[in-house]
Amino acid sequence: MCGIVGLFLKNPELQNKLGILTAQMLKTMTERGPDSAGFAVYGGKLHGRTKITVRGVTDALRADVEAKILSLADGATFSHRCDHLVIVCLTDVAPAIREMVQSYGQGLAIASSGDSIELYKGVGLPEEVASRFGLADMSGTHAIGHTRMATESAVTTAGAHPFSTGPDQCLVHNGSLSNHNTLRRQLVREGLKFETENDSEVAAGYLSWRLSQGEKLDGALTASLSDLDGFYTFVVGTRDGFAVLRDPVACKPAVMVETDDYVAFASEYRAFADLPGIENATVFEPEPQRVYHWEHAA
Repeated sequence: MCGIVGLFLKNPELQNKLGILTAQMLKTMTERGPDSAGFAVYGGKLHGRTKITVRGVTDALRADVEAKILSLADGATFSHRCDHLVIVCLTDVAPAIREMVQSYGQGLAIASSGDSIELYKGVGLPEEVASRFGLADMSGTHAIGHTRMATESAVTTAGAHPFSTGPDQCLVHNGSLSNHNTLRRQLVREGLKFETENDSEVAAGYLSWRLSQGEKLDGALTASLSDLDGFYTFVVGTRDGFAVLRDPVACKPAVMVETDDYVAFASEYRAFADLPGIENATVFEPEPQRVYHWEHAA
């Protein structure tokens, strides 16, 4: 099962509606994934500064965590959404903050980092997760989301999608990979670290690794058709847009719509019902083994 949604806005006038439209799409996918959910929102690119989203920052930990961050990055700013803390700091001190978070313990973990992405996820019904983090109030240029029905691992926040393993990059996945353990061992030898046993995190790490070698996203996704065994639909978020790929069999449901104002992806057509102008949209099913990629101008 599992449900995927994605919304890429062409029309800047819709940016203040990105959150509420994505939240409605996420809610509609509840039946496909009722145990946990997550989403990544992109927008407001920073210059010379980095945005780090940390999850697991409870009220009891917040003051101490912020104090430790300020000792490393004077002038860092914070915003809170439930137990997720978004830190904005100078890019050159971001590695020290990430190291501090990783060594802090007590359940803290980095959800994402980059100059555009904010990533939130948690256990519960998708509508509850979206409400918990105030998704409907968020604005931006594009977003992807996921509703999970756990089949191969425990229902935890760590196991929820999206998975972010590179700057401004995240991945959501519907399907199952059969060679993820072998691939995980290969990627660990390349220096990657994984937080969960989820095969989707391996897929995200694989793409991050190929991108770190200088490949473009389209090329990395094309290479995955040879290197990843199983059945899958991927939606990958980047700083400037998102990409979609289905495996050669394409047995997992997927549908896309496009208008002059936006491109949207979902596991089921009904997720598009409340999008503006949907009655005039071009509707199509993504072809197997073909990379679909939309980007805003850099």
